[in-house]
Amino acid sequence: MPVVVVESPAKAKTINKYLGPDYTVLASYGHVRDLPPKDGSVDPDQNFEMQWEVASDSKKHIKAIADALAEDNELILATDPDREGEAISWHLQEALRKRKSIKKDTPVSRVVFNAITKDAVTEAMRNPRQVDQPLVDAYLARRALDYLVGFKLSPVLWRRLPGAKSAGRVQSVTLRLIVEREMEIEAFNPREYWTVKAQLTTPRGQTVETRLTVLAGKRLEKFDLENATQAEMAQQAVLSRDLSVQRVEAKPANRNPSAPFMTSTLQQEASRKFGFGARMTMNAAQRLYEAGLITYMRTDGIDMAPEAVTAARDAIAAKFGKQYVPETPRIYKNKAKNAQEAHECIRPTDLMKDASDAKIADPDQRKLYDLIYKRTIASQMAGARMERTTVDVGSDDGQVVLRATGQVVLFDGFLRVYEEGRDDVDTAEDDDKRLPQMAEGDAMTKEVVTPEQHFTQPPPRYTEATLVKRMEELGIGRPSTYASIVTTIQDRGYVRKEKNRLIPEDKGRLVTAFLTNYFRKYVGYDYTASLEEELDFVSAGDADYKKVLENFWRDFKVTIDEAMDNSITEVLEKINDVLAPHIFPPNEDGTDPRLCPNCGTGRLSMRTARAGGAFIGCSNYPDCKYTRAFGPPGQDDAAGIPPEGKLLGEDDGDKIWVHKGRFGPYAQRGEVTEDNKKPKRQSIPKEWPPEEVDLETAVKLLSLPRLIGPHPEDGVNVWSNIGRYGPYLKHAESTSDRGGTNANLETLEDVFTVGMNRAVQLLAEKVASRGGRGAAAKTLKSLGDHPDEGGAVEIKEGKYGPYVKWDKINATLPKDSEVESVTLEQALELIAEKQAKKGTRRKAAPKKTAAKKTATKKKPAAKKATATQKKPAAKKSTAKTASGDASAEGDVLK
Repeated sequence: MPVVVVESPAKAKTINKYLGPDYTVLASYGHVRDLPPKDGSVDPDQNFEMQWEVASDSKKHIKAIADALAEDNELILATDPDREGEAISWHLQEALRKRKSIKKDTPVSRVVFNAITKDAVTEAMRNPRQVDQPLVDAYLARRALDYLVGFKLSPVLWRRLPGAKSAGRVQSVTLRLIVEREMEIEAFNPREYWTVKAQLTTPRGQTVETRLTVLAGKRLEKFDLENATQAEMAQQAVLSRDLSVQRVEAKPANRNPSAPFMTSTLQQEASRKFGFGARMTMNAAQRLYEAGLITYMRTDGIDMAPEAVTAARDAIAAKFGKQYVPETPRIYKNKAKNAQEAHECIRPTDLMKDASDAKIADPDQRKLYDLIYKRTIASQMAGARMERTTVDVGSDDGQVVLRATGQVVLFDGFLRVYEEGRDDVDTAEDDDKRLPQMAEGDAMTKEVVTPEQHFTQPPPRYTEATLVKRMEELGIGRPSTYASIVTTIQDRGYVRKEKNRLIPEDKGRLVTAFLTNYFRKYVGYDYTASLEEELDFVSAGDADYKKVLENFWRDFKVTIDEAMDNSITEVLEKINDVLAPHIFPPNEDGTDPRLCPNCGTGRLSMRTARAGGAFIGCSNYPDCKYTRAFGPPGQDDAAGIPPEGKLLGEDDGDKIWVHKGRFGPYAQRGEVTEDNKKPKRQSIPKEWPPEEVDLETAVKLLSLPRLIGPHPEDGVNVWSNIGRYGPYLKHAESTSDRGGTNANLETLEDVFTVGMNRAVQLLAEKVASRGGRGAAAKTLKSLGDHPDEGGAVEIKEGKYGPYVKWDKINATLPKDSEVESVTLEQALELIAEKQAKKGTRRKAAPKKTAAKKTATKKKPAAKKATATQKKPAAKKSTAKTASGDASAEGDVLK
């Protein structure tokens, strides 16, 4: 039996059903190898040699494939039909060769199918080929480029712009789009203009709304009526004249359907109609594809297979009638440059099966399937026929003309099934309404003539849909990359989404300002698009990927070295100037916006801290300790609190203060002592204006967490507190316990007033809502503390029997063990065995400063390093943060 390898177990199950018992179908579970997240995995000095590593989770999947090949010496690679799928097949081939599972006499072939249907799969098996090396080379080039940017540019950010997280080849260009759009909005100066509308009555008593288009015999342009005075004069000109219908023009019009979906248009339409994010859309589409319901969903092709066109026309005739079937099939040509993933469009595999027939359980998948089905069917339907009507109503002297427009749908055609959504609709121009009957010469009666004031609007913020559309227009990224890129810039905290609009955070502005000043070429739209074209040439076999990498690296390395020659002070001063309109906007009174409001002599400038990122501080520090949040002065929630803090009064002999910190305002009990011991502090919730917090409120905050009492069922404590995500309950011995059950409270006041009955009810509802998971496990026996590393060792009651728990280690008791007879020594042996299997050891807390320094030098600590660490750990910190970015720039998350 030949061994067939696909990417997911769901596909494996479906394909196994189609191929039958003569084949062994296994899943690779996505990529099996990747570049290790450390510096040196791509070596420019060794002709861009790439060091690949088999993921720990993938080892068992490769072993399963190798074991199957030991019995059946034939391998068929059937991963997805795109560049990423080709790469997975190549990685599998290389990994199996390295294990010597593929021998000289092992037949290896590659098959691709655009849909998981019996016909498509069996047809693919009849037409095998070899792995497409140019497509693999294009993948290697992209992976190397993304890695080099992630691991070479991100550290420059950390060292010259502390607090910044990462940069990426396409991620940073996408972020620039959003930041520059926001800057356009902020710099926008609205311009006033007026229009005049008149509600008129026909001789038959019907009303029609018209708009003034000609005044004083001259056609009105948008800004001809600039103010209220001019608008009132225009209003009087209309009111002072008799009006009649001068012209009625009816023209036939046709509307044709949109092309079927490709990846980008599916993401855009799902965002418009359902509010789905790009990743959410692709996840739902992936499930539909694996279930055999739609064709492959990562494509920039819009053509349909001839048999699918025929099936669509048959479905249209059966469901709607022959009048909805055009005389000839519709043929769609791809307008995208270098449509390298030239698959079919995204369409249902069975065009007679609509959403109700498909019986899809998941509501999001059902909505997406319905959207794909309707778009596909509509794309092959007859066009809509309409009649557009224009009526001009004017005065006999020709000085005033008002216009009404409308339309009538004569035949709905494809509109019966589907109409494409629009991103930003201008509601001022509404020509879809139906007009009453009017004839030339009809006298019109004036009912209401109204001047209306308008202001020009700034360009709208991007939605995920319009951002993807813009990326596609510019040629940056490719269909399979859009979802991961749009998600990454939000995950990095560079962009937030509000009411479906993407708004740059200040840290996103900061990174963009740095990159556009020091790496302008590499965040340029034209350069990024041209690099994508070069990579497309590689995939077509028309360019050498090593040459592409060499050309990129030669200039990029020089730019990195030049950027590192600039000191942090020079970088900050440059960014101060670039972002001055945002962080130092002009004062209304004309005073210097960079003059320190606290000392009156210092100069404000942007500063950075490794832990807290960017903030605004005074040049007279430490004499003047004025700081405020990075950004415009108005967004500082603690603007009314002086740098030294605000003393509210005393409670139980302690001074109660309100301070502002880099992470927001907080209440404090007492002072910082000489031994640097910090007093008790509690963040002030965002809902409470910090300048309004009084002594009583601060004391209430500092009393948290509040112990409500022991739970009546198990005696474990129940607490109320305010956390990172708002007010909540905790059912655990102490609030520092990581276990237990948490439940949200509705209001901040509930934290101080909720009683045990209500708390028990909320906790029970939370446990029930997740099927009982998360409830605190019952302790059957306490064995004492771990003798070497501390922490309680207990025997807990589990779903599958009792187990030993210590720290994050859970070790199952042998079946013949009696709970009461288990000793601490026996438990420690079980814990040690479990640790050895997991390959983990808990690190003892450092007791001395010297010990801490030593710990940071050990190799395992590199995995926990961040950009905020001290210099000795900086090199090792490169691995984790940059790798996140390098992988995010990959073509698709498998």
